[in-house]
Amino acid sequence: MEGSGSRIAAILVLTLSFLTCIVLSEDASDAQPQVPCFFVFGDSLVDNGNNNDLPTLARSNYRPYGIDFPEGPSGRFTNGRTVADIIGQFLGSKGFIPSYASARRSNTLGVLFSTPGAAGTSGLNFASAAAGIRQETGKHLGANYYLADQVRQFNSTVQSLRGSFGNDTELNIYLSKCLYGFSIGSNDYLNNYFLPDIYRTSHQYTPSAFAEVLAQEFSGQLSKLYDLGARKFAVFGLGLIGCIPFELARMNNTNNSTCNEDQNKAIELFNIKILQLVKRFNTDLPGARFVYGNIYDRFRDLLSNATAYGFTVTNKSCCGVGPNNGLITCLPNQTPCQNRTTYLFWDSFHPTEALNMFFAIKSYNSTSPSDIYPENIQQLATA
Repeated sequence: MEGSGSRIAAILVLTLSFLTCIVLSEDASDAQPQVPCFFVFGDSLVDNGNNNDLPTLARSNYRPYGIDFPEGPSGRFTNGRTVADIIGQFLGSKGFIPSYASARRSNTLGVLFSTPGAAGTSGLNFASAAAGIRQETGKHLGANYYLADQVRQFNSTVQSLRGSFGNDTELNIYLSKCLYGFSIGSNDYLNNYFLPDIYRTSHQYTPSAFAEVLAQEFSGQLSKLYDLGARKFAVFGLGLIGCIPFELARMNNTNNSTCNEDQNKAIELFNIKILQLVKRFNTDLPGARFVYGNIYDRFRDLLSNATAYGFTVTNKSCCGVGPNNGLITCLPNQTPCQNRTTYLFWDSFHPTEALNMFFAIKSYNSTSPSDIYPENIQQLATA
């Protein structure tokens, strides 16, 4: 009876989530866009193809990546949509926000913003896989655009937009209404601080000091965006990196889902700094509105109550090699799992579309400050 009850609960949760997705998607397609543009900054959790032409191992423009995505393999590190894709749809985007690399390659930067709002929410995605807040992060894998590079790309975009607006005042008003999303920092740990044989940061800084250094560098880049006209910021904290299949595989943890809590404690220190940063900027920067997405605690809750949310596999990836399918990430043309909606992780590092949907819904319309603080993304967008 107890097992039957769990299955019924899981079915109810999945049904509710599915209906919520339909309602939000219909609202997004029928209603006016909530923001004129959406700009995305970050790493592989939200990268949608900016690394495709870079000399790097951090690329995913091959099958089975994108197996559930309408455009197939696109450079997204998941089976379907990223959190940024889903939030973009909720905001009113008629299609997917393009990558900066694709827009620049096709010379369509001006076209994207020539008639603001005419085709729903427009925008650009600057995110780059393996990138971090620090310049050296992830460079052992090859080239990437770290956060300062992404901000410079946005600056270049702003300069190119000047011709589409009558004057700087109109452009600044336009930019102030846009949403700026951030999902970055994971690689500063995974592909920097937690690799002491390659990077010196763990020898130079205690976990607390490293979190402070990252927060200061992040603060500087956010301030630059504010000076360029950004006013609405959605900043996502980091998840439980110590619980991803890659880390479980390194511990050879195949029988249970015990996490590397030393790593999680280091991540928590960073998240605390970023929440403090959000609170300070909301007070100190005139006209700015910042929200903080609490991925860390929601992930902890999800791991403890996975079946209640419809997930049954929490300690191995849908596609990968080695213990927990996590030692080596998803290989070209590898056959992934069939029941992808029940897996938390797509590959060694990245969530499935189902988990991305969970986080997107929480951040977009939750009324709990423990999910997103001090307001949700829908409230931020329409303010």
